[in-house]
Amino acid sequence: MLSRHALPFYVSDCSTARAGSPCAGPVHLLLGCGILALVLGVGSPPAFAAPPLAKAQEIQYVPGRLLIQQRAGLSDAEVDKALKPHGGKRVGKIQGINVQVVQLPPQANAKAVAALLAKNKHFKFVEQDQVLAPAGTTNDPSLPSQWHLSKIGAQAAWDTSTGSEVIIAILDTGVDASHPDLAAQLIPGWNAYDNNGDSSDIHGHGTAVAGTAAAAGNNAIGVASVAYRAKLMPVRIADPSGYGYFSTMASGLTWAADHGARVANISYENVANSSAVESAAQYLKSRGGLTVVCAGNSGALQTVGASANLVVVSATNSSDARTSWSNYGSYVDIAAPGQSILTTSRGGGYGQWSGTSFSSPIVAATAALMMAANPALPSDQVQSLLYSTSVDLGAVGKDDYYGAGRVDAARATLAAATATASDMQAPAVAIAAPVGGKVVGLVAVDVAASDNVGVSRVDLVVNGSNYATDMIAPYGFSWDSRAVADGPATLIAYAYDAAGNYTGSQPVSVTVANIVAEADTTAPTLAFTSPANGERVSKVVTISGAATDNLGPEGITQSLYIDGTLSATASGSSLSTRWNTKKVSAGNHVLMLTARDAAGNSSSTSITVSVK
Repeated sequence: MLSRHALPFYVSDCSTARAGSPCAGPVHLLLGCGILALVLGVGSPPAFAAPPLAKAQEIQYVPGRLLIQQRAGLSDAEVDKALKPHGGKRVGKIQGINVQVVQLPPQANAKAVAALLAKNKHFKFVEQDQVLAPAGTTNDPSLPSQWHLSKIGAQAAWDTSTGSEVIIAILDTGVDASHPDLAAQLIPGWNAYDNNGDSSDIHGHGTAVAGTAAAAGNNAIGVASVAYRAKLMPVRIADPSGYGYFSTMASGLTWAADHGARVANISYENVANSSAVESAAQYLKSRGGLTVVCAGNSGALQTVGASANLVVVSATNSSDARTSWSNYGSYVDIAAPGQSILTTSRGGGYGQWSGTSFSSPIVAATAALMMAANPALPSDQVQSLLYSTSVDLGAVGKDDYYGAGRVDAARATLAAATATASDMQAPAVAIAAPVGGKVVGLVAVDVAASDNVGVSRVDLVVNGSNYATDMIAPYGFSWDSRAVADGPATLIAYAYDAAGNYTGSQPVSVTVANIVAEADTTAPTLAFTSPANGERVSKVVTISGAATDNLGPEGITQSLYIDGTLSATASGSSLSTRWNTKKVSAGNHVLMLTARDAAGNSSSTSITVSVK
């Protein structure tokens, strides 16, 4: 469990609020460190009104909170070693995607620490945890029209599919389980913020999003929805004010994937910017699911890159034009109605809502219709058909405003129902690093894997035994070579797809060399073999020395000094030189012999001789 403690910070509102609304300026929140894998608490709920017009949302971060994805096989103890110099502590872990939630001390510069840790080759990514606002807001509740259903051809789609039994996870502020148009649709969910099963709606946004996707149909009350026989899995990722976090989104998404969700919807600003959410979306996709997110409501060009794992949705109006407040950019995959969407409201009523928050559940629900129409279709094929059957708007082909086009539920569902799902092609896989040679300690193993549909997992096999499994691209492992004996080792990577096809890489042979010889601290021993100490000498004298060392004669260097002046040197166990005493004065002279080994250990010995 994580301890709670209050941390004050400010969050700017995500919308243009009514005069006098608490959301008209920065809202003061108290952020608490959350529970289990990640959670954070806040107070003072802001009021939300119409979507923003053209004001970009200011990025806000959870103070001192980092998200770190470690390579498969890297121990938590190694993560702790990397965090220790920065005072960071692991406070939770998103198991499905191997992401650590890390809290830095108050004095730490989170941006600088993140940049330093990102250089660690055993971490796939390091990012600051962001605070995100819902991307849709309530408006006039009186208009009973559901124009968006006819616009996307929902009624025609229902002739083929109503989304029966497909589970749509709504990652949001929770869902009102007592609402008469939602109660029968709900299955047990999760609260990723408080780490419990209480998924009730603390704000209202989640109930509206859920009703847009899968409010009950043919029940003679309220509204209909796109996938009115799908099941709704409420996953609360928001604090009491309605704000969500990268960490709770990634945690909630992996939980939903592990509990049977086929489609997940996240109607929050800036979601596509997170590596953690991207990894969680890939995790869901590897299990046959799709993650749909909204483009956001700042009315501005976004520079976020396109993602194969996220379906990013912009908003259109009843005239099939992009709304002025919908974000746009190359990351937009598809468009859907998002203005004046009549849906369920917390408390049992109905209201009209606007925002890309309501465009994305329309697309998510369409994906559910397709999956129910043909359960065998892999998620990549569902995603491709979703785009190819859309109504092309704006510039011909994919563009920044509408992506592939405005979603067409009728065409998409029919295309899915008549499609053939067959995948006989195995993935391609290769170990990119290491390529061979000597390895020591923790070894970063990089694997390149691809598939015509999608890679579901990669296993690293060392010397015939499975070492670790990575389910998130880019595929990489941290192999602790200290766990095997020194000597040759063989690495093979196996890549699998969802259909069960698999391929093994070409083996890579390495040499493990972790054992280091004990430090040599023993100095050589040496002695003069001639002349003898105290001997009287004359004319030309032979001076000889002999040295021995615990590691042998290799590496020994001997030096002879006469009266402090270097006279001769030799390598190995013996030294011999001739000294012409005719050139020195009569009397006593000091001969000193030194020996040094390869480790730098040295010794010396001296004798005195008398020249006649």
